[in-house]
Amino acid sequence: MIIWFTGLSGSGKSTLSDCLKNILAKTGFSVCQVDGDLFRQNYNRQDKFSKEAILENNYHIIAHCRQIQNDYDFIIVAVISPYQITRDKARKTFKKNYCEIFLDCPLDVLVKNDVKRLYQRAQKGEIKNMIGFHKKSPYEIPKNPDISIRTDKTVIGESVKKILNVLCQKYGIKL
Repeated sequence: MIIWFTGLSGSGKSTLSDCLKNILAKTGFSVCQVDGDLFRQNYNRQDKFSKEAILENNYHIIAHCRQIQNDYDFIIVAVISPYQITRDKARKTFKKNYCEIFLDCPLDVLVKNDVKRLYQRAQKGEIKNMIGFHKKSPYEIPKNPDISIRTDKTVIGESVKKILNVLCQKYGIKL
């Protein structure tokens, strides 16, 4: 099963995917985690944030997941994936074995809590076309995510519990 976390930078994708990975692994499942930033770095795609480069990177992540999907019970993907077209492709590729989780957090909260200082750098002009921050790089809100979590209003434990409940109820996962 592919569990695809999407949301703006700082919305909690890595934090929640780490927690979910640990819980699933402790339960006995084999789990692989794909982090969008690390994936891009490993494939020499850093500093390429045009729409075309982002789409290409997301398509490469989908292809990578397709190649390894039979090696793991779960593949957890944490990537901004700002375009509906790539999320639709992932859903079409993995069909019933795809769970999309939209981590929703208002931009002003993300800017205020800017742990990586990315929004601060974008405000200074050091980062061009930051997704969801600059008008040239919009983040397209998912049309039909399987799970939507307001991460500014939901603590980590509650968020993970919500995800696990959906995995059990909708996908028949036995924990």
